[in-house]
Amino acid sequence: MKILVTGGAGFIGSALVRHLIAHTNHSVLNVDKLTYAGNLESLAPVAGNPRYVFEQVDICDSLALARIFAQHRPQAVMHLAAESHVDRSIDGPVEFVRTNVVGTCTLLEAARHYWLGLDHQARSDFRFHHISTDEVYGDLSDTAGFFTESTPYAPSSPYSASKAGADHLVRAWHRTYGLPTLVTNCSNNYGPCHFPEKLIPLVILNAREGRPLPVYGRGLQIRDWLYVEDHARALVRVLEAGTPGETYNIGGHNEQRNIDVVRAICELLEELAPDHPHGVAHYADLITYVTDRPGHDRRYAIDATKIARELGWTPRETFATGLRKTVQWYLDHRDWCERVQDGRYRRERLGLDETITGDPTPAERPQP
Repeated sequence: MKILVTGGAGFIGSALVRHLIAHTNHSVLNVDKLTYAGNLESLAPVAGNPRYVFEQVDICDSLALARIFAQHRPQAVMHLAAESHVDRSIDGPVEFVRTNVVGTCTLLEAARHYWLGLDHQARSDFRFHHISTDEVYGDLSDTAGFFTESTPYAPSSPYSASKAGADHLVRAWHRTYGLPTLVTNCSNNYGPCHFPEKLIPLVILNAREGRPLPVYGRGLQIRDWLYVEDHARALVRVLEAGTPGETYNIGGHNEQRNIDVVRAICELLEELAPDHPHGVAHYADLITYVTDRPGHDRRYAIDATKIARELGWTPRETFATGLRKTVQWYLDHRDWCERVQDGRYRRERLGLDETITGDPTPAERPQP
């Protein structure tokens, strides 16, 4: 297939694109606006591949999307483009509504009009795969079981509310117009090329620089962690074999408290990077508790029984094996990290020499 991937320069998107090019025969058209979190350097392994094409386009631009569908004629859409940082959504919710709700609606309409012009077989084969989050379900108590595909929506933040709105639109376009859609809701991802404002890369990089390791509240929030390459495999499996109109939850079967994740990273760094920063005796000494986020969800936990039963997907990585690979990747790719941290990846892309202002450095933000 020729697959249109939106947000393919982001963390999960770039992992998906790399997987598609390396492990399938599909072709990829990557459509990305290239906001602060979009980094083409994460796609360096596929940049010269003849099955890969990049278009810098905002999914809210209906004319540009119409041109892309007409010119490239994809057989599937995998929609990952989204604003995704909860803290940023609290500070500025309007941009999240614009991208996640209005952008998804604009993309759905472009896809629908293109799909209606296809012949009968091509219309039947076409897929619109919307990639969402478990945060749309709200949160769980420590003993309240797991999120399933039928769990009622109860989003807590502007980010999760905007993703919930996008999910509803995708399902409405399937029921009202017959567009063959698929929805997946995933748990917290981690792995290589994660933007350093997120918990795991932030802790790794701050620890190596001798900076505080900020932990919200007492760090008792529980998340189900999914290695990003396992997620990419699951997404391809859903696209190729999922039933239109269905939803599939994707989880890593790796529930961890935030504080335990931070401590596990510190333990790995003691082993893999024993040369501590000046003045630091143990990495764990850098752990700093900060004021909790407003409306912070207590626990997320995915029941991934359906995708295992119907599509045969299960994660390959445990949290221990995936975290070790992740920490080692960040230690081995200091240049990538430094270019993200100091903004060079954006300045060079934009042809600028001066420092870009308006976005705090990752180390200045608490983790999600």
